[in-house]
Amino acid sequence: MTERMQEFLKIEISDQDFYDGIIDFIYSYNIRCGEYECNQYVIKKMDLQNYIIFEEYTYRKNGQRDIHHPISVTRNQLITQINNYAKKQGFAVMNYNE
Repeated sequence: MTERMQEFLKIEISDQDFYDGIIDFIYSYNIRCGEYECNQYVIKKMDLQNYIIFEEYTYRKNGQRDIHHPISVTRNQLITQINNYAKKQGFAVMNYNE
């Protein structure tokens, strides 16, 4: 697991409610593509199997978006890493039949 992924997990999987929202977004087949805005990171669902996680900063004056340190990850890799981290934190982990 990369250092960036560890940082993402530490920041975003810090509370049961945060975990629930993120994992629901990932598991949802009704959301084919889109973005989930977390505390510091954005999870971009490219399609049902591919995700990009990145830090995003928007400048108020001109609305310019800067994207930093993107991580490309598959759905199964992301679910595994999030659920493993959540288990270590003592959270109730959701497992859906895939």
